[in-house]
Amino acid sequence: MAEVNDVEMEEISADKQKGRGIGQTRARKEAIVYDIVDDKDKSASGPQRSIEGWIVFVRNIHEEATEEDVHDAFAEFGEIKNLNLNLDRRTGYLKGYALVEYETQKEALAAIEGMHEKELLGNVVKVDWAFVKPAPKKRR
Repeated sequence: MAEVNDVEMEEISADKQKGRGIGQTRARKEAIVYDIVDDKDKSASGPQRSIEGWIVFVRNIHEEATEEDVHDAFAEFGEIKNLNLNLDRRTGYLKGYALVEYETQKEALAAIEGMHEKELLGNVVKVDWAFVKPAPKKRR
């Protein structure tokens, strides 16, 4: 279970006070409790969950691919929560990459294993995690 830290508000005194809430005391009856996000295994590096789900980064997508093409190719591995395809403003074609978001890590991992270095519309796509925890720094 994550530890909690108590944070107390400090009293601020100034010669001139302006703004909303002047005249109200800043001291709270109870302390604010913040959760600490702490990894149990500090040495592990690997995939990192985004705020809403697990995001897979797909590279080398054909420039004329459509959202439907990418969705159809990746939907067989699980329900896609979100799919981002960025277009080049100048040409109107796809920039060559996509971000595919899944609800669970298992679905995202299946998409990586199932589509990495597979052909999609004539191009061999590379699929990997969009967010990865960095390896821990070694102390000297």
